Amino acid sequence: MTSSRSRPARALLTLTALLALGLAACSEGPDRTSAAPASGGGAGAAAPPSTPAGPTGTALRVETVAGDFANPWDVAFVGGDRMLVTQRDGSLSLVTGLGPGARVTPVAADLSSVYARGEGGLMGIAAAPDVATSGSFVTCQTHQEGGRPVDVRVVSWRLSPDGTRADRVRDPLVGGLPVNPSGRHSGCRPTFAPDGMLLVGTGDTARATIPQDRGSLGGKVLRVDPATGGPAPGNPFAASGSAAERLVSGYGHRNVQAVAVQPGTGRGWSAEHGPDIDDEVNVVIPGSNYGWDPAQGGESPGGYDESVPMTDLDRYPDAVPAAWSSGDPTEAISGAAFLDGPAWGDMAGLLAVSAQKGEKLFFMRPGTGADENRIVEVTVPPELDGEFGRLRGARLGPDGALYLTSDNGSDDVILRVTRA
Repeated sequence: MTSSRSRPARALLTLTALLALGLAACSEGPDRTSAAPASGGGAGAAAPPSTPAGPTGTALRVETVAGDFANPWDVAFVGGDRMLVTQRDGSLSLVTGLGPGARVTPVAADLSSVYARGEGGLMGIAAAPDVATSGSFVTCQTHQEGGRPVDVRVVSWRLSPDGTRADRVRDPLVGGLPVNPSGRHSGCRPTFAPDGMLLVGTGDTARATIPQDRGSLGGKVLRVDPATGGPAPGNPFAASGSAAERLVSGYGHRNVQAVAVQPGTGRGWSAEHGPDIDDEVNVVIPGSNYGWDPAQGGESPGGYDESVPMTDLDRYPDAVPAAWSSGDPTEAISGAAFLDGPAWGDMAGLLAVSAQKGEKLFFMRPGTGADENRIVEVTVPPELDGEFGRLRGARLGPDGALYLTSDNGSDDVILRVTRA
């Protein structure tokens, strides 16, 4: 069974939709605002109509909090004016101060088992809601034994009160996430939901059958009880005989880079890498299939077939269409965080999504009512359009500011973004 229109036809559809919205590929100016392109699935739905400009023209203040990092993957706020920063090579640092001139000190932690190669290493980090008193946080990391990669895993830690040391509490909290020796499609970023449960986006490790296999933890959004590492109450496959499947909230993903929780609704939104087209932002709907199947139901003669749609609505008619798709080309979207708090004014409620290859930040506005599962507007602020290179992490701080990490390999920085 064939599953999709050809790439050229899809690329032409995307270009036609963009031209219809009056967006030239080389558009320049203070802002770039558009309606969201259609999902990259087989249905070929038309792009939504353009919407009011919203934050267009709103100036931002971008400050460098600290620098001299190498591939900082993520940040977590651990009480007061302190944040932890993971670096992909297996380094953990404490940043004291949430503005320019912050002090950076190493955190003593046994990270000798981290396997840092390609897209894998020490990746996402999330602090427990009670971290200020408990010191509890979790990391995503690629684990090796004797120099051989074993799995991607979630590890729980406790930070000492003075922030100088972190001790493992449970290793793994969740283990057995698949790993590719090259590090390809490793995922992996955790986020605590308002109910205290842990959401973890994972990658498919470029193995064809994994995304649609609910008995594998790769290519999924997991929902985990952080106290036990077991399934969170109410998980959609809680009755399964497979321990892995009981952790699964959504499946059929390629390489989930982040899950952000929408204020006021508690709903998760994921950011995901596409192949050479169609990065996706998706709404996390428990029990749902998101339609990535490079095995083509086991019919692909070439194994990992990346010519299939990111959301294959022909093969999987019930798959969830993307809330937003990049079309052609991809941007390599990475971190995601919702803006919240009075300081953001009418920008509150926007989803901030960082991009590596695109070297920019997107502000995305979710719809309401019948459009609640769609992004209806996208803006790229000029202050964060190519000014800092590749952008990786995106987290909202306790002060309401947005914090980003650059990911250029050397002289990387942590940025603080506020409304000017």
